[in-house]
Amino acid sequence: MQKTRGYIKAFVRVYRGRQLGFTLIELLVVVAIIALVSGMGAGLYRGTYERVRVERVVRDFLLTAKYGRIMAIEKQRPYKIQIDGENGGFFLSTTEWNEATEETEEMVVKDYYCKPVEFEGNIKFEDIQIIPAGDETESEDEEKQSIVFRPDGTAQQVVIQIGDGQTHYAVSISAATGKAKTYFGTAEDVEIGTIDLDAQ
Repeated sequence: MQKTRGYIKAFVRVYRGRQLGFTLIELLVVVAIIALVSGMGAGLYRGTYERVRVERVVRDFLLTAKYGRIMAIEKQRPYKIQIDGENGGFFLSTTEWNEATEETEEMVVKDYYCKPVEFEGNIKFEDIQIIPAGDETESEDEEKQSIVFRPDGTAQQVVIQIGDGQTHYAVSISAATGKAKTYFGTAEDVEIGTIDLDAQ
């Protein structure tokens, strides 16, 4: 028992002899490690945030295309996605009869399901390929183009690339069915060609 007490007293003397706390160098190393880790986390967060913004714009474009196709079939009149490549954005429009003027007028579709979209930051239309069909002609103004959805469910053959320089998504619209699909990557990765309707 006395031997054990002697060991404890010796340990307490040695423990009291040591300084408690951290040296300045140890504190600086810890601060540097924390700064390095937080900087890496901020970079990852920024990249993720930018990618999510591009994905949201692509999703809005896809939903607008689907809504335009459905409304063209339901209302039995053409609906158009108007592309504003200069300012970065798009909106859905259609022609409606105005009883006051007794003329048809082009109206922007604004309702619970569809609203005009404006791009933020570096997001833009990086590539626009609209192949006209039938009596349509190619737009001379590349900055302002439109995608037409017809009452029979067809549309123009379209491939559009949306991105911010880092993240790229392509949206294709089938001429035969008017259906839209998204692809991760560039417009070059999307094949434009005829579609076998029996295979769908």
